[in-house]
Amino acid sequence: MASFTLLSSFSSTQKNTLISSFSSSSSLYRTSLALKRTRSPNSVINCEINEPVNEKPTVPIINDVILPTFLQAKCLENAVNRDNTKLNPKLKLFSGTANPSLSEEIAWNMGHELGKITIKRFADGEIYIQLQESVRGCDVFLIQSTCPPANENLMELLVMIDACRRASAKNITAVIPYFGYARADRKTQNRQSIAAKLVGNVITEAGADRVIACDLHSGQSMGYFDIPVDHVQCQPVITDYLASKKISSNDLVVVSPDVGGVARARAFAKKLDAPLAIVDKRRQEHNLAEVMNLIGDVKGKVAVMVDDMIDTAGTICKGAELLHEEGAREIYACCTHGVFSPPAIEMLSSGLFEEVITTNTIPVMDRHYFPQLTVLSVANLLGETIWRVHGDRSVSSIFQ
Repeated sequence: MASFTLLSSFSSTQKNTLISSFSSSSSLYRTSLALKRTRSPNSVINCEINEPVNEKPTVPIINDVILPTFLQAKCLENAVNRDNTKLNPKLKLFSGTANPSLSEEIAWNMGHELGKITIKRFADGEIYIQLQESVRGCDVFLIQSTCPPANENLMELLVMIDACRRASAKNITAVIPYFGYARADRKTQNRQSIAAKLVGNVITEAGADRVIACDLHSGQSMGYFDIPVDHVQCQPVITDYLASKKISSNDLVVVSPDVGGVARARAFAKKLDAPLAIVDKRRQEHNLAEVMNLIGDVKGKVAVMVDDMIDTAGTICKGAELLHEEGAREIYACCTHGVFSPPAIEMLSSGLFEEVITTNTIPVMDRHYFPQLTVLSVANLLGETIWRVHGDRSVSSIFQ
């Protein structure tokens, strides 16, 4: 029997030495996630593969060392009681195996601890889960992305929910940074399934009382759940990072890689005070896109292409080729979810983009790093959302 156990039994010393590695130019350096911050907030950081620490690979992520300005607002300082685990005994955080590093960072940002849970795989692939502490009458948050392998991680989430329900948890919230099957949100041809609705039903029937999800593929997916859904928008994390580059709004243009992402790109353009352009494409088959023409002017400008996810990178790369043909000076690719299915890495690292910016809603494997890649952390944003849900406070006010 293969097993995986998340006991989260880090000491306070180990927590304060949680390491995040960054690169600056050609030299690598490390910074501690201790309470004392020493890093310049205006530094530009790109990801590179670093040497393992204690035989475990490090994850070079731009975390709350560079906080989005909206999370530094005075109104958030005393929004909720966030002292420590002992003063919030009814709040429980548990992590699945999909993205444990993000879960640890969320807990650290909240000043909390991850609950003890054992997750095992039997020889035939079945999942066994046992909570190692009581959750009776508690407000439980289960952090688990349904990223690749999507079916394995989804089933793990369902078993975690069932375990908490049978352990008499008062409320169960599924925190899903990346919601798989979100693209199957409608029927585009005859005899197709709407898998997003099916997955929503399954999560609800398993016993979840609420869902927290980041940047769903379409807003209508929230209606596929018969329970409340808090839709966390990760736009501010990316736009604040882009704003730190101090690119003149006269030189900037935000580009939607397809017509379906116009609303998302318009919100980016409004935040950055930049004009909007649209790439018109026609998709012949799944994961295969053909670019037709460009609506808008990008000549001599810095183009920022915005999408909710990058899967095989066909859409965004073909769009970038068109922008280069139209005279764009530099091109940045931005997305919340970096799925990076083959051949995405080869295409994104081919020189089309000045920088590829994503977040850690999906863990990026070491073999997927390339010099232009920048990974931003959404841990602080999700931690604040969890605190507000637990304290029955407004979540939408974070983004206002």
